[in-house]
Amino acid sequence: MADENPDKKNSNPDKKNSKKVAKKEQKKAAAKKEPAKPKKAKAAKGESKKAAKKEGAKKPAAKKEPAKKEAPKAKPAPIVVRASSRYVRVAPRKARLIADQVRGMQIDRARALLQFSPRGAAQDIGKLIESAAANAENNHDLIADEMRVAEITVDEGPTLRRFRPRALGRATPINKRTSHIAVALSPEGEI
Repeated sequence: MADENPDKKNSNPDKKNSKKVAKKEQKKAAAKKEPAKPKKAKAAKGESKKAAKKEGAKKPAAKKEPAKKEAPKAKPAPIVVRASSRYVRVAPRKARLIADQVRGMQIDRARALLQFSPRGAAQDIGKLIESAAANAENNHDLIADEMRVAEITVDEGPTLRRFRPRALGRATPINKRTSHIAVALSPEGEI
């Protein structure tokens, strides 16, 4: 009776199996037409790193680093002779006025300018430049008169705080500022 009833679907099991077989055959035919490269990629993803190393697998060509170019031989660094003086009892603002005047000057001209400058910081900076020139002669076997002031910096040091008594029992602060001065000399042709 079940075979005679037309309302029931899938009454014939052979038709159902034949459809499944037909779909499998279509998938196999499509797989044969496609290149085998995607399958290898999937297999590579599934492999562990250790297995890839054992098999001697290499990284893909896209991830290889370009060959490093050899850097040209650099010139030797110019000789720079340094000297510094710390805790100099002059305000940095006043010392920078003198430092700006001698920056980049030949050492003979800087000595002359500092010797005849009326500013108090000129004497301290003059001593520091003489010290750097002595370092050039003794430590680096250079001629001091052929040097140039390549760099000169004046940084702020600690401030000594004092108080001065004023009228009506008041006190006003007095800041005694200090400076850290650094000089760098180099031969004239190096700048």
